[in-house]
Amino acid sequence: MKTTLLGFQHLLAMYAGAVLVPLIVGNAIGLTPTQLTYLVSIDILMCGIATLLQISRNKYFGVGLPVVLGCTFTAVGPMILIGNDYGISAIYGAVIASGVIIFFISHFFGSLVKFFPPIVTGSVVTIIGITLIPVAINNMGGGQGAEDFGSLTNILLSFGTLLFIILMFRFTSGFMQSIAILLGLVGGTIAAIFLGIVDFSNVHDASYVHMVMPFYLATPTFHILPIAIMTLVAMVSLVESTGVYFALGDICEEEIDQKMLEKGYRAEGLASVIGGIFNAFPYTTFSQNVGLMQLSGVKSRRVIFVTAIMLISLGFLPKIAALATIIPPAVLGGAMVAMFGMVVSQGIKMLSPVISKTQDNAMIVACSIGIGLGVSVVPDLFKELPESVQILTSNGIVLGSITAIFLNIIFNMIPSKKKQAAQHAEEAKAMPLSIKEGPSSVLVSATADHK
Repeated sequence: MKTTLLGFQHLLAMYAGAVLVPLIVGNAIGLTPTQLTYLVSIDILMCGIATLLQISRNKYFGVGLPVVLGCTFTAVGPMILIGNDYGISAIYGAVIASGVIIFFISHFFGSLVKFFPPIVTGSVVTIIGITLIPVAINNMGGGQGAEDFGSLTNILLSFGTLLFIILMFRFTSGFMQSIAILLGLVGGTIAAIFLGIVDFSNVHDASYVHMVMPFYLATPTFHILPIAIMTLVAMVSLVESTGVYFALGDICEEEIDQKMLEKGYRAEGLASVIGGIFNAFPYTTFSQNVGLMQLSGVKSRRVIFVTAIMLISLGFLPKIAALATIIPPAVLGGAMVAMFGMVVSQGIKMLSPVISKTQDNAMIVACSIGIGLGVSVVPDLFKELPESVQILTSNGIVLGSITAIFLNIIFNMIPSKKKQAAQHAEEAKAMPLSIKEGPSSVLVSATADHK
């Protein structure tokens, strides 16, 4: 019974993130209520399957640590962009292809990590977070194109939800703080019910049980740019997951070696492939569950196994998934501001230790975020270039990420005389005094010791 309750705690801690991703993406690409219910159901189910893949211990995949997986918010913006530009089928083609790529480069990813230091991953995460904020603001107004966009009801609901979440963060701690977003969504929806603007017809129409099937929403199609975008997002997620693996290793007092990392990467790649086949999402580690583990002191894989089984079971119950679809856009918008703002703050947190080290790092951040955000706001900047070049320049996330990687190579990976001189100066400072004074000093010192 205790294990079940602890597993349910982990379910609640990650549930808001699990349902927000399909709701945001589904609404942004124009899915019907029935399709949206399926998307929520399959995402919850796939969170459970992905978690089982990762906590397993075998010779092929699975880091074997008590970690919960869900869809990363860094993938939300890119998926919306791909869905609007190429169609929903391209999302799943990109998810599957990126998963295959991650699976096969897992052995070599350790050597590729040098191209993704915090200065790069922090810039990428910050760009993605900033580009998501307009989606949140549109929802706060009632959803893009809504007849009552910006109405007083929508404004009160959205800011009321956001204020509730802020107060929960400020005046609670531990487990209650970890589910503040979920409680905000519930509280905002209850307020909307009293205002008479919640439609329960989708819950009424949803069946109690259903069977999942591959390619329910779309048969995957494969395009170069979407695959490149999702592969880049997956690599950034792997870097973040690596940090989670080591954090869990410390908590569980278990040494993380290269083999464990490889199997962890393979599990994430495999989860993305299965997710794409069943029209779900790419999956990565959820850090909020690591925080809950630190708070509770319980670090058992059995507890996470129970959480995974609960998630899989919920995935077969569309009636419960349909409850998530009744959340009004304004309530979603209030929660999204907090969630997407946290993505931005996570990027800033990754950048803060390195940006102050050198002016070079400050320039990398300035240019990559400036270009990434600029192209997102003004997508026609490069419309006169050949189409083959526009594949890389038409997307702010891709161009900003490429800029960060390129500038990191220029500033931090290619040796320069200035850096070599600075390194020699540091080495000289660290030398013992007798060595810095020359061979004769060493000889005199040795003679004196002998006497």
